Amino acid sequence: MGFAALLFLSFTNAATGGDAGMPVVTAKVSVIANGLHSPTAITFPGNGDVWVTEQTGFIRVIKNGKLLADPLLDLRDKMIKVNGGYEERGLLGIALHPKFKQNKKFYVFYSAPAAKGLDHKGVVAEYKLSANGSVNPGSGRVILSIDEPEGNHNGGCIQFGPDGYLYISSGDGGGQGDKHGEFGNGQNLNTWLGKILRVDVNTANGYLVPKSNPFVGKADRKPEIWAYGFRNPYRLSFDKLTGQLFAGDVGQDQWEEVDLITKGANYGWKIVEAEQCYSPATGCDIKGITMPISAYSHKEGISVIGGYVYNGKTVTALKRKYLFADWVGKVYYLQKAGKAWQRGDVKLQGLPENIRILGFGEDPAGELYMLTNEEMGPANAKGTVYKVQKN
Repeated sequence: MGFAALLFLSFTNAATGGDAGMPVVTAKVSVIANGLHSPTAITFPGNGDVWVTEQTGFIRVIKNGKLLADPLLDLRDKMIKVNGGYEERGLLGIALHPKFKQNKKFYVFYSAPAAKGLDHKGVVAEYKLSANGSVNPGSGRVILSIDEPEGNHNGGCIQFGPDGYLYISSGDGGGQGDKHGEFGNGQNLNTWLGKILRVDVNTANGYLVPKSNPFVGKADRKPEIWAYGFRNPYRLSFDKLTGQLFAGDVGQDQWEEVDLITKGANYGWKIVEAEQCYSPATGCDIKGITMPISAYSHKEGISVIGGYVYNGKTVTALKRKYLFADWVGKVYYLQKAGKAWQRGDVKLQGLPENIRILGFGEDPAGELYMLTNEEMGPANAKGTVYKVQKN
């Protein structure tokens, strides 16, 4: 925690660094809710309600602009005990079923106790909203569990794609340098770690593997894998207009990257960190590796926080731009220019300095939200949800 704090302090007053010639986009943010314990994900079930996951294990409800005292769901008895200081485990993701209005099903990703020798397991579970608007904590159906050797690099983002399948991000198992297994996990196609998975949850037990997944029927390949070669794809999202899948993959020592995810592609970790050789440090074989659409060095930030392509109507300056951030509070956009993506800075009035950005969300109208915390971890209720608005 001390090392992370020193890193954060060294970046709080540094200038951002978009590509040369790219204009700065200005907008503002307004507070939707505060007093949250490290908000990690947000979703919009309808009727104007907003659900926010707290890292500590609660799903909180914002109704008529007010954060309700009682949570929709308390998952703490199913989870590991979350540390109050710097912490990457916890309740990390939430997604509504594409037919939520009819079946009232939703899905969560949380960190649960695991067998001896493991730090924890990442669990994807299904819950259902009852007719009276409550959720039975004992009604959860576990979809899948991912064994995690260490407490960091958990991924934890879950999103339904336009194809109706559930996409799940998983980190490389933690530690430094993808050290687990014979040659690490990112390049090992016989593990779920360091991957983006794709499954069909429309079954009574567990999940089904879509026949169109790239490694179905191949020996020593996990059929759930959609793409591989990741260190910690903490946040991912689909562009509502094009269906493209974007991910922010948190780097190791020098680089942060944004990837455009395609079927069966290898994003290089730990052979490369962004576009630079990592293992080996020089002369690495990059044949077959899909490079990031954008990367920035640790002179600018620490941990990339993937965002969304803006498809709303109120902030015209962000239209069709991919909005994302770094954990240290810097906000960027990517804009397509021919075959390349160019990066620019975003200045958000009303966003406090020295804030930690934990995630983004998108409402049905395409408007964007930011999840932040004033603290290093979830010990105190100093988390805030902001809405991005026209300046």
